[in-house]
Amino acid sequence: MKKIPITPPATTRPEALHRIKTAMVEKKLTQAELADAADCHEKTIQNMLGGRSVRDQTLFDVCMVLGLDFNGLRDAWHGESVAVDNGQMSVKADGGGVSPIYMGAYSRAAVDHYVGSYLTLRRSFSQPDTLVAYRTDISWDPEWPSLLFQECDRVDAPYAHRGRLYIPASSSFIHLVSLTKGAMRMILVSQIDRAGEMRGIITTLNKQRATFIPVATPILYARRETFDGETFGDITPKSRAYAAYKRLIENTVSEGYARLVS
Repeated sequence: MKKIPITPPATTRPEALHRIKTAMVEKKLTQAELADAADCHEKTIQNMLGGRSVRDQTLFDVCMVLGLDFNGLRDAWHGESVAVDNGQMSVKADGGGVSPIYMGAYSRAAVDHYVGSYLTLRRSFSQPDTLVAYRTDISWDPEWPSLLFQECDRVDAPYAHRGRLYIPASSSFIHLVSLTKGAMRMILVSQIDRAGEMRGIITTLNKQRATFIPVATPILYARRETFDGETFGDITPKSRAYAAYKRLIENTVSEGYARLVS
């Protein structure tokens, strides 16, 4: 039986760059098309193809588009050593259960209690006396070690966010950050408590008539095992869930988790 040759892993940045360029040719992707598919600026792709340093997030997104192994390419890009074991090459492990330093260098074991689904509540940005309720799922991403959040069951589904959790070791608050083509939305909330709740403030952009303006409002995450009794969408005073939801949001300010200065 004829053996199929196995392509050895890239061990240096030039080799990793060659793999990327080869995959682009095979998939017939231009720089602009790769940037669009990877959800980043074309200038970022130009920097990467020029061999300049780029974020791990960019490498991850590019690998997902091109079908390349992220872990191996990342280690080669950063110059990690390659060990030889029983005649086979393998990339040196970098502790894949720990998030990057700039995200807080937290381990999966230390943040496993965040994994789950949460009832998410905030005030509507445009409709008076209206609350917004949806579900947020938090999971561990083994490909790019860190906690990942995904918003679900939003009435305005096209505006649902997906991002990462940044957990500084010296703070009692954590950050839920989504970043798309330079546009950032940040949510700053308290670390999860015994009741499974996180409270704080969301800052983002909201469309008002013909333009977008910065907005901020208190936000609450309440962990739920099931959502049988919960209501999602725009919650008005006519809704049965309105009073309970409003009390949860108001407690975010009254209990000192957030302060709005006018």
